[in-house]
Amino acid sequence: QVRLVESGGGLVQPGGSLRLSCAASGSIFDIRAMGWYRQALGKGRELVAIIKRGENTNYADSAKGRFTVSRDIAKNTVYLQMNSLKPEDTAVYYCNADLKSSIVRIYMNYWGQGTQVTVSS
Repeated sequence: QVRLVESGGGLVQPGGSLRLSCAASGSIFDIRAMGWYRQALGKGRELVAIIKRGENTNYADSAKGRFTVSRDIAKNTVYLQMNSLKPEDTAVYYCNADLKSSIVRIYMNYWGQGTQVTVSS
């Protein structure tokens, strides 16, 4: 079985920084991409940032210049460094992975349980 476990959320003041981490564990054969989505109260889930094989990255316009996605391939872990946080960044942040497990040898999408980020003074 594959699990994604996020950490690093919390309460931060506007202008502050947070670093989210997400570790994938289990019988992982190959990871094609990992990234972050978020869902604010009353809104749909949206892409924040994703990093693909070859270190190709994509960012939402709202994240460009403030957030940085990176990963540690050896640890099957993805990070999201968030700087200059704004109240509108408040949301539950979900880790996502497009990977192939050792048991089910096809690429599938997996989600973490989510971590709350609140930006408020």
